[in-house]
Amino acid sequence: MSGQSQNIADQGADIQARENMLAGEGHARRTEFSRSWGRFKRFKPGVVALIFIGLLSIVAIIPGVFEPYSYSETNLRERGESPTWEHPFGRDDIGRDVLSRLIRGTRVAFIVALSAMTISLAIGLTVGALSGYFGGWVDATLSRLVDTIMAFPLLVLMITLAAVIGPSLQTTVVVIGLTVWSQYARVVRADVLSVREREFVFAARAIGANDGRIIVRHVMPNVLGPIIVLASLAVGGIIILEAALSFLGLGIQRPTPSWGGMLADGRAHIRNYPHIAIVPGIMIFLTVLAFNLIGDGLRDALDPRQRES
Repeated sequence: MSGQSQNIADQGADIQARENMLAGEGHARRTEFSRSWGRFKRFKPGVVALIFIGLLSIVAIIPGVFEPYSYSETNLRERGESPTWEHPFGRDDIGRDVLSRLIRGTRVAFIVALSAMTISLAIGLTVGALSGYFGGWVDATLSRLVDTIMAFPLLVLMITLAAVIGPSLQTTVVVIGLTVWSQYARVVRADVLSVREREFVFAARAIGANDGRIIVRHVMPNVLGPIIVLASLAVGGIIILEAALSFLGLGIQRPTPSWGGMLADGRAHIRNYPHIAIVPGIMIFLTVLAFNLIGDGLRDALDPRQRES
């Protein structure tokens, strides 16, 4: 009877030890997150940029709440009207309210940026992880694929694909997503080459974990830091690429407003109605700058050399 009691006590002690270990790991993760957030908050421009992007995100989710007029309503008698109290950013070349179109274009910019980023990250993480983890002929084949993609001028490749598939919102997302993933693949491959030689990977192999589980559970979490920083910096670049495609007539098509399309509309009237092009140009500049500042802040916050500060 005493032996059974001892076994129950030992099992209880083991359970308690596991709970303590899990609680300690959770506390360590919360502590590291708090430290990273503290380091990010010290970078004031990044905090301001984060607030700005947060406000833009709200506008992108519910643009109809903020639009003072219909973004598609025209008034040819007041085409090109300069900014007034009723229309703070004026009207465009066919009398549409520029502010309303700018707000609606925010949704388009965020949809394209986040969707294309998701596609490119999925491809880049997969290719980079497989290339770095397996090495050998897998690495050689995938590396040549990445080199081939990066050998083409990005804008030329995007224009070609958009022209072949046909311009639309979906085409813009797919084309950008399929052309910018190579940079993520290279970064992930380099990090995975280092991580795969660490002790915890050997330990996972020793207990019989398969390659897929090792990559997903042990390798990828250790390379996400640089990818998060790179992705935040690249969002601004994707917004510029969308604007470039729309400006060239191969991206978002009318009547759907986009910042690049608004720039294209204002190009022909830059002398008479300069506000049509200036307003979306300033918006693109501020948004890209904000994402770059957030990326700079994340780079400092997630830098391993700063972990002790």
